[in-house]
Amino acid sequence: MLIVGLTGGIATGKSTASQAFRARGVPVIDADVIAHQIMEPGEVSYNLILQQFGEDVLQKDTKAIDRGKLGSIVFNDSDKRQTLNRCTHPYVRRRILYQLLGCYLRGYPMCVLDVPLLYESGMDRMCGKVVVVSCTGERQIVRLMDRNGFSREEAEARVKSQMPIEEKERRAARVLDNNKGLTELERQVDDLVEKWTPSLFRTWGALLAPVGIVVSLPFARLSTLGFGTLCTCAAWIAGSLFIN
Repeated sequence: MLIVGLTGGIATGKSTASQAFRARGVPVIDADVIAHQIMEPGEVSYNLILQQFGEDVLQKDTKAIDRGKLGSIVFNDSDKRQTLNRCTHPYVRRRILYQLLGCYLRGYPMCVLDVPLLYESGMDRMCGKVVVVSCTGERQIVRLMDRNGFSREEAEARVKSQMPIEEKERRAARVLDNNKGLTELERQVDDLVEKWTPSLFRTWGALLAPVGIVVSLPFARLSTLGFGTLCTCAAWIAGSLFIN
């Protein structure tokens, strides 16, 4: 299964691209959705955040974590931001791995891993290829002002706080240009899905390769000449040929 990392700058249109992948039958694992889930009352991350930041970060009526308030606390404080990351990142990664395994076992040829800070968190190492959704800096600022109600200065500060989009583009296998509207973005997604989706032969080969390895192990006892080891290595090599 090909794991495609999807990232971009703030307000570049990553969520729109993510929806386009879903509409084409490609499963999308959304790290933001998982981050919301692990902050729900009763979750380990919820309790850790309360221990570190106190009940001031809770909404008064629901006792849910006020993500806007928490974000304002950590935005200009790198130490508190690292503390928050320690409370959340391990649990986000664990759920991502579970969902990736589920996609693999269901035989999907390709899966999109939607992570805003893909490079910053090092999760690009989990991906076979990375796609960056990009637009001009001015478009980012205007979208942030319209979407979040930020002043221009606040929007510019949010954009500057992230890894430069040019660096993300340089490291990506593919850049989706989101300066020309939804129709053009969807056309680019169509092209990517068509060219990158592994064949069923590769997909099922990768899925069955571990089975071949397990089945060949008993043969290791049948011959002192290493017939079993040969079978095991052959199954491993054959499986690796199918994996992107």
